[in-house]
Amino acid sequence: MHASHILALDQGTTSSRAIVFDADGRVCGLGQQEIRQFYPHSGWVEHDPMEIWRSQLATARTALRNASLSAADIAAIGITNQRETTVLWERATGRPVSRAIVWQDRRAAAICERLRADGHETFLRQRTGLPLDAYFSGVKLAWMLENIPGARAAAERGELAFGTIDCWLTWQLTGGALHRTDPSNASRTMMFDLQTQDWSDELLACLDIPRSLLPEILPSSALAGQARAEHFGGAIPLGGIAGDQQAATFGQACLQPGMAKNTYGTGCFMLMNVGTAPRLSTQRLISTVGWTLADGRTSHMLEGSVFVAGAAVQWLRDGLGLFSQAGDIEALAASVADCGDTYLVPAFTGLGAPYWDPYARGTMVGLTRATTRAHIARAALEAIALQSADVFDAMHLDSGVALTELRVDGGAARNDLLMQMQANFLGIPVVRPRELESTALGAAALAALACGLWQDEQEVAARWHAEKCFEPRWSADQRLSKLQRWRQAIAISRQWQADAG
Repeated sequence: MHASHILALDQGTTSSRAIVFDADGRVCGLGQQEIRQFYPHSGWVEHDPMEIWRSQLATARTALRNASLSAADIAAIGITNQRETTVLWERATGRPVSRAIVWQDRRAAAICERLRADGHETFLRQRTGLPLDAYFSGVKLAWMLENIPGARAAAERGELAFGTIDCWLTWQLTGGALHRTDPSNASRTMMFDLQTQDWSDELLACLDIPRSLLPEILPSSALAGQARAEHFGGAIPLGGIAGDQQAATFGQACLQPGMAKNTYGTGCFMLMNVGTAPRLSTQRLISTVGWTLADGRTSHMLEGSVFVAGAAVQWLRDGLGLFSQAGDIEALAASVADCGDTYLVPAFTGLGAPYWDPYARGTMVGLTRATTRAHIARAALEAIALQSADVFDAMHLDSGVALTELRVDGGAARNDLLMQMQANFLGIPVVRPRELESTALGAAALAALACGLWQDEQEVAARWHAEKCFEPRWSADQRLSKLQRWRQAIAISRQWQADAG
C-alpha cells in the first residue's frame, strides 16, 4: 500500500494540532497553532468556529509539509476533539450563527436548575449516564436556541445544524457533504441514550431541541466521506473520530476492563474501561462511550472530569506573572519542600467531578507572610494531582476495582514532580509512556483500523511502551492527611458565586 501514513487532527481547547504517524505509530510531522479564548462574562468561555477550522486546516498542511508527504501518502484521517464544545451553523452557507460555547462555559447552569426543579434530573441521569450540569453540549444548545435571536425558528425550519467540534470539522473537510459524529462525542450531549446507542426523542423533548439539528452517528472507527481535494491537493478518506479523552484512552491501549488513564491538559480527565456494557455511577462520575469499532463492538468508560489543570499553570504565568514559561513551574515548585500548608482550588469555572458545583470559584487558603511564589506554584501542581485523587477515589468506589497502575499523558505529564505527587496521592504507580501524543495516536489508530492499515486492537497494544514509572513514596496516613486538608479547602470554595447572588 503506497498510502501508509495516517493524518491525525487534534483540535483542543487552547490549540489546533495535527500529527502525521507512520504505519508503526511513529510521529513523522507536526503542526500546531494556538487559538483565541473569549471570556465575555464571568463563567463564559467561547471560541471562534471559523478560527478553529482555519487553524486546523493550516496545521494539517504544516504537518504534511514537515513530514515531506502529500495527500497520496495518507491512507486516512483521524479526528479527535475537545468535547462538549457546541457549534450551531447555517446548513446553506456553513456559517456559524455565533461563537462556539466551550465545554468549560457555565452559562447553561440556570437551564440545569430549571430542569432539576421540573423533576428531570433522575430521568436524564439514567438515560444518558451524565449528571445534570452545564458542562454538556445539550444544555449549551438549549441555551443557544433560547438566546440567539431567530435561532429557534431557523432550527425548526431545518435551516441549522448542530455539532461538537468533530462534527464541525467533518462538515468543513467534506464541504458540507457529511454531517456526522461518533458515539464517544454523542454520549456527551445529554441527547444520546446509552442503552439504545442513538439519539432519544424523549431526551430531545426534555431539552426542547429539534431532531433536525442533529448529525448522523457512525462508528468511531469507520470509513465515511472524504476530505475534499482542494484542502490537501488530493482527496483523503475520513476514517476515525473520537472525543479527545476517549481517543487518549484508546491510544494508551486501555483496551481491557479495569485499565485506566489520566490526561493532563487544560483540564484533567481520568477514564477507566468498564467493558462492553454501560455502568451508571453512584459517585457522581460520568458513564460514557469510549469507542465503537466498525463491527459494532462498543467499549464503555467511567470518567471523572476536572475542569482546570494546566489552565491553572497558564493563570499563574499569564494572570499573576509568576514565571515566563509554563515549564518553569517545576523548578520553582521544587525549590520548596512542601506547599507550606497553602492550598489553591482552581475552580475558575466551577468544579467538575465528583462535586459538580457550577457556583464554586477559585480559592487560595493558608496564606501567611512566609508564603512565597514557590509555595503557590507548588500548591497549583498539588491541586492538579489532588483533584485527580478525588476522581480516583470515586472511581474505585464505583467500580469495586482496585487499580494497580494509572497510565498518564498530556503536556503536564512531562512534569516529573507532578507525576511523583500523583503517585504519592494515589498510592499506586503512575506510568508515563514513551509516546505522550496519546490523543492524536488514538485517533490515528482508529483511522488505521478503519482503512486496514492496522488489523486489530492488538496492534494498538503492541505499540504502547512505558517510558518511566513513578512509585508512591508516601504512607497511607500521609496520603489521608493530605486529602483531608485538601477537602477542607474544597469546602471553602463551594457555592461561592451562588452565595454572592
